[in-house]
Amino acid sequence: MPIDAEHRHLLDLRSRELMCACRACVILFDRSAAGAGHYRLVGDRRLRIEDLELDDATWEELRLPVDMAFFFRHSGEERVKAYYPSPMGPTESQLELDAWALLEEANPLLRTLAPDVEALLVNRSLGARQHWIVPIDECYGLVGLIRTSWRGFTGGAEVWQGIKERFEELDRRSRPASAKGAS
Repeated sequence: MPIDAEHRHLLDLRSRELMCACRACVILFDRSAAGAGHYRLVGDRRLRIEDLELDDATWEELRLPVDMAFFFRHSGEERVKAYYPSPMGPTESQLELDAWALLEEANPLLRTLAPDVEALLVNRSLGARQHWIVPIDECYGLVGLIRTSWRGFTGGAEVWQGIKERFEELDRRSRPASAKGAS
């Protein structure tokens, strides 16, 4: 079956690989029992969170060496994991779980992340304070952009323009949500 240019993805929970999904697969895997726990349909919820409580001190407690990262609940490891995009691909951070617990307590919306397939995406680069709940494939798309466009030590103008455009597009496709409530 052909796959449209705009399509959803399945996540292989064992290999952590994303696979393009045709319309029939989206319908089939939209049920939690489908795939026998091996595959999970990546959702399409995109929320822009303007009121996320994430100050500089909390960011430091998360032990992230950069200003852009995504966080998701890994069902196999039963914990939240943090990654940041880099020219080498997604890089795992050694997330302090106490810091994540405090972040979740201050922002109950984070408890609604669908395991494995939804992430909190944070952009603090160049003074930004942007936060979204997005499908995990959005995060890997950002990783791909950085990996393929990065030049030199600082990335170059092309990659930063691409990042800016990606976040602008994400804003257009997202609906507003409050970190205090479920959406």
